[in-house]
Amino acid sequence: MRRADFFAARAVLILKKPVAMMKTMKRFVWLMPLAGALACAADLAGVHTVYVLPMSRGMDQYLANRLTNEHVFRVVTDPKLADAVFTDHISQAFQEQLEDFSPAPKPPEPPKAETVPAAKIAEPGAPAAKADAEPIAKPDPEAPSKPATSSSKAKISAGDEAPRPDLLAKTENKLSNPAASGFSRAQGTVFLVDAKSRQVIWSVYEPPKDFAGKEMNRTASVIVSRLKHDLNPKK
Repeated sequence: MRRADFFAARAVLILKKPVAMMKTMKRFVWLMPLAGALACAADLAGVHTVYVLPMSRGMDQYLANRLTNEHVFRVVTDPKLADAVFTDHISQAFQEQLEDFSPAPKPPEPPKAETVPAAKIAEPGAPAAKADAEPIAKPDPEAPSKPATSSSKAKISAGDEAPRPDLLAKTENKLSNPAASGFSRAQGTVFLVDAKSRQVIWSVYEPPKDFAGKEMNRTASVIVSRLKHDLNPKK
């Protein structure tokens, strides 16, 4: 009797409902943006007072007006009282402004090690210092100075010029200064930055169609509406 070319399987896995598995995967895909929105809302929940930095085209005035009228945050005029800051650009200059009114806490200094005077440290086997040791004579400032020798005159005549500043050192100092901004100012961007952690906790891009007062107010209203939506995401 000829043997079979295959072995009998011990168990067979049959997918009875592949459509149900696809539906479950789609639910996970839909839940991922919701989890991100909830995390953003958690960051915004700790913000109660905001300071609005000057923005291009006076957008800061329209934004402060809409934030106040819709009671989203308390707008303060003292940046030191703000939990977060609104700005339309992120740059080195903005970082310096944050340091001015909300300086980052400095790390604690390490404890200083106790130093022992060298006079108290005696080498093993060395004789103790005598109390009646003769004091070292100090030079008399009124004594006439010795005339310069021929070797010193030769050095003076050769002219030891002061070292000239190295051009490469100047170039290095200029290059060591970072650029004023690593980001370019984009029209329509608004960032909300935490004053303590320096993290951008919310942002939006809503450029106005023109710079008329009515359009700027409409744009500020749209920005605040999106902020309110992110503060209270649908569960």
